Amino acid sequence: MNKLDPLNADLAQHTPMMQQYLRIKAEHPHMLLFYRMGDFYELFYDDAERAARLLDITLTTRGQSAGAPIRMAGVPFHAAEQYLAKLIKLGESVAICEQIGDPKTAKGPIERKVVRIVTPGTLTDDALLEQKRDAILMALAPGRGELGLAWLVLTSGRLAAKRIAPERLAGELARIAPAELLLPEDFEHPALHSDKIALTRRPVWQFDAERGHRILTEHFGTRDLVAFGCEDAPLLQAAAGLLLDYARQTQQTALPHITGLSLEQDGSFVALDAAARRTLELTETLRGEAAPTLFSELDRCITGMGSRLLKTWLHHPLRQPQARLPRLAAIRGLIEAPQVALRLREMLKGMSDLERIAARIALKSARPRDLSGLRDSLRLLPGLRAELANLFSQNLPTPAFIPAQRGLPARGEGANPSPTCGGGREGDAVTHLFTRLDFPAEPLAELIAAIRPEPSVVLREGGVINDGYSAELDELRAIQANSGDFLMQMEARERERTGIANLRVEYNKVSGFYIEVTRAQADKVPIDYHRRQTLKNVERYITPELKAFEDKALSANERALMLEKQLFDGLLDVLMPHIGAIQAAAAAVAELDVLAAQAQIADERRYVEPVFTDAWGIDIRGGRHPVVETRTDSFIANNLTLTPSRRMLIVTGPNMGGKSTYMRQTALIVLMACCGLYVPADSATIGPIDQIFTRIGSSDDLAGGRSTFMVEMTETAQILHGATEHSLVLLDEIGRGTSTFDGMALAWACARQLAEKTQAYTLFATHYFELTQLAQDYKTIANVHLDAVESGGGLVFLHSVEEGPASQSYGIQVARLAGVPGAVIAAAKRKLTQLENQQVIEHGQGDLFASAAPAEPEPHPALEQLAALNPDELTPKAALEALYELKKRL
Repeated sequence: MNKLDPLNADLAQHTPMMQQYLRIKAEHPHMLLFYRMGDFYELFYDDAERAARLLDITLTTRGQSAGAPIRMAGVPFHAAEQYLAKLIKLGESVAICEQIGDPKTAKGPIERKVVRIVTPGTLTDDALLEQKRDAILMALAPGRGELGLAWLVLTSGRLAAKRIAPERLAGELARIAPAELLLPEDFEHPALHSDKIALTRRPVWQFDAERGHRILTEHFGTRDLVAFGCEDAPLLQAAAGLLLDYARQTQQTALPHITGLSLEQDGSFVALDAAARRTLELTETLRGEAAPTLFSELDRCITGMGSRLLKTWLHHPLRQPQARLPRLAAIRGLIEAPQVALRLREMLKGMSDLERIAARIALKSARPRDLSGLRDSLRLLPGLRAELANLFSQNLPTPAFIPAQRGLPARGEGANPSPTCGGGREGDAVTHLFTRLDFPAEPLAELIAAIRPEPSVVLREGGVINDGYSAELDELRAIQANSGDFLMQMEARERERTGIANLRVEYNKVSGFYIEVTRAQADKVPIDYHRRQTLKNVERYITPELKAFEDKALSANERALMLEKQLFDGLLDVLMPHIGAIQAAAAAVAELDVLAAQAQIADERRYVEPVFTDAWGIDIRGGRHPVVETRTDSFIANNLTLTPSRRMLIVTGPNMGGKSTYMRQTALIVLMACCGLYVPADSATIGPIDQIFTRIGSSDDLAGGRSTFMVEMTETAQILHGATEHSLVLLDEIGRGTSTFDGMALAWACARQLAEKTQAYTLFATHYFELTQLAQDYKTIANVHLDAVESGGGLVFLHSVEEGPASQSYGIQVARLAGVPGAVIAAAKRKLTQLENQQVIEHGQGDLFASAAPAEPEPHPALEQLAALNPDELTPKAALEALYELKKRL
């Protein structure tokens, strides 16, 4: 042991302040400790070195403790939030240690304690949160053959849980996108190799089902968990209980806004694996950027609540068509009532983030501007309800649903049939919003009376509580504002009462308030004057009235601040019973924001309402890519038809020709329809969808030890094992990571498996033209292609999907467009000609799949001889000799 290392030294060898620091640090060994000293948060020893590196702040030394210099770094307390935000983005957790003792009475170091813990998954402060993204805390409890997941959005109070198979963990992490994951110290899984999730290891004993059951029942005030559907789910109890316990520890308070636990069931949402979410670029590009993505193109929301809800919808497409219809009906209603939609969006501009404000009220961490924002937002609710009533009176149309017996429209027919089933009463789309926007008048009236129109940013500065709300506070403020007037008035009264013309009422910091009289007039001083100070030519006195005023005046500011805090805390107590109503209003406002934004986009971009059917198939006319079309002046729309007799499309065509765009736009149109949104097409009819799989693009997994081809094959294997006949499968260039024959054979085998066994909705893009022969062997497979033409020495991509296979791939022409040197292009052309001629001579690749339709075998010589015999012309001896000859040949 290094005796000069202060962290290894005996605690008694340290200075008293360092002893206090090290004791507090020992309680939070894996977190950075912000230790309050005056106007700074200081970090010491290893924390100081770490923070200096992460925050790019100065590392210094000051004084000694345990015989070694004290390494330290610090940040100003008034700017701490910006440093915390940077640390949280880096996945760090921070314990905030404040001075809670009185410096005037402290003997030794001022008493300090950790009052707040900030971790990536437990953020509630606006300064640390992203406006359009939830900070989600997740816990994982492993069991035999399954995992228990629970996740919590602390800013909304949403607590949910689900059981999954271990192989589905990557997909669930991609869907839920937690900021922080609590997991046992000894648990490992390939899906954990991600720098986007902060991993917090906890002792194994904390993942105990009985402990979790006790924590949950105590929090919800119930005898059991039957009402939440997880009484017989020990893994979920362990995970959810740990979540609540961890959140309470970090917030240092109860969590009254978490009022329930929802158990998520399989079948509620269309499943997307991690690869599909990544390659479809729902909320993040392949390069990890926020735009351009489907979310960035659809996010016209005015509030942060709306943006977060839209992101949730895109990652949770609804599996049941009836669940989508209310959203579509509301969007249709808003499109057909544009003035109502416009007024709604105008009102939403004045709306604060009610969801997060409700959480901060529950956690007693709300700030003055939170309450003023809440007040102004609640004032808007009656107007929103009135506009929804107008929308309700529009007699909303019902979205279309086609029964199975009608099936998909035939190719070439229209795909907008009359509605036949709406799944509920007209107006259901907005009724639930209307009822949730109703808020009690009493708490709003209390807010209006209590909070100033523009309160100060922080409570410690005062100026938060309205004048007239508290008589005591008004008096204290009056003392501060009018002390000079009081002294002048008192001086005039005392001169008149005593007859002392030169009497003065004054104040200084040494003597306080006093009445000054010259010695010559001392005999006129009334009996209620008490001598305070004698000087050379004057006497100074104090009276009971002046003493009372002095006590008030000297402490008025401090008392006013204390009283404002008491009144503010009391107001939080008044609002506490109404947190549920605030949360309900927040959810309604968020949904209304999303629907109004989608109505505006649909109207501007000519999106259409999708039609659903329970018959197998997808029919899209004039489909467009929602992201690509906004970035080009002339996007070429394309059709797509999949029916029971046309289940797979082999898509061929040149690189850069639009194959991937065509495939992705199909998936995005289907996904948007399943989210209950209008879609970029002339019409779209969607059959049952349970999952969306994609295998597009190339990437490796170096951390997991997997090559590009291994990743490709792993994702392909997941599709082949997991897809059903109601899954949408997009496969692009299967087999290109290995040799030509290996890759072609794998692609052929995968396509055949999907056609024969799975029979899913499948788009199979390939450059192996040999695969187009599959359409001759399987009636459910069709060829389509995207073409290009050579013109003037260049290549023109047509981007139009046509029936049949492509004629060539134009790879060399695309290489020229990419800037490959001319000499290389010329050499490639010569080599291509040589290879093509060789293939013609040798019948090479063209016969790769000949076994699928074997050629007629050569006849055996014995059969030829037998065919030449004429039995009627043979003698018995000749017949016997012929028989022996045939036997010999065999």
